[in-house]
Amino acid sequence: MRIAIYHNDIEQTVTVAKNLLNLLSAHPHEFTIDDENPEVVISVGGDGTLLAAFHHYADDLEKVRFIGVHTGHLGFYADWQSFELPELVESLLVDKAKTVQYPLLTMRVHHKSGVEEDVLALNEAAIKRPRGTLVADITIDGDFFERFRGDGITAATPTGSTAYNKANGGAILHPSLASVQLSEIASINNRVYRTLGSPLIIGRNEVVRIAEINNNASVTLAYDHLTVETTDIEWVEFRAAEQHISFAEYRHTPFWHRVRNSFIGDEVN
Repeated sequence: MRIAIYHNDIEQTVTVAKNLLNLLSAHPHEFTIDDENPEVVISVGGDGTLLAAFHHYADDLEKVRFIGVHTGHLGFYADWQSFELPELVESLLVDKAKTVQYPLLTMRVHHKSGVEEDVLALNEAAIKRPRGTLVADITIDGDFFERFRGDGITAATPTGSTAYNKANGGAILHPSLASVQLSEIASINNRVYRTLGSPLIIGRNEVVRIAEINNNASVTLAYDHLTVETTDIEWVEFRAAEQHISFAEYRHTPFWHRVRNSFIGDEVN
């Protein structure tokens, strides 16, 4: 099995990654460390580290499975704790290539030059104004829906519905619903300006377009932990992606258990 260990630079995490490497190296016939062409990517750190690992290997999603080892603050995507490394390696030794897949979203960016690019997001993507108010027309499958005024618009995957989307008052969606949830960031609603004011859940075959009409104003495009500030955007589109992320199902934590553990904590006796 070809394995890549992806970790952040925090001292504790580096130590855990070295310990994991030593445990894997004790089985040279079963495991090969391969950062270029891995079959399994083990992310050591927090959710930000796993997001970075996802984007690093985004072109290899069809052949890569991910495992999260938690050393961070929240660890929503992590199935293993840092003190469980021997058990993790034992699970790898009896691997049966089982996976759990989570949906992703695609953000298509259309530049004023006519160039288009697609980027994938595991959590969410957003368009925002770093300064001032974003004014944009929103269409769904080509039909005008509303003119938005506010700080911005975010589009979340089901797993990302627990992040920025939740802070915006959106619903938490189960990953079996391959959809995109659109939520407003500080929209302006009064007798002159009006938006729906509620999150929208977009079906897997629907496309939402945000046409920025602030002329040459600067906007920020964000997807997961990455951001780009530019004045060259004509519109962006959000849709459910055709690709999925695959997690190795050795001891995969059910989604609602993740939600409870992250936001509620231990059960009340």
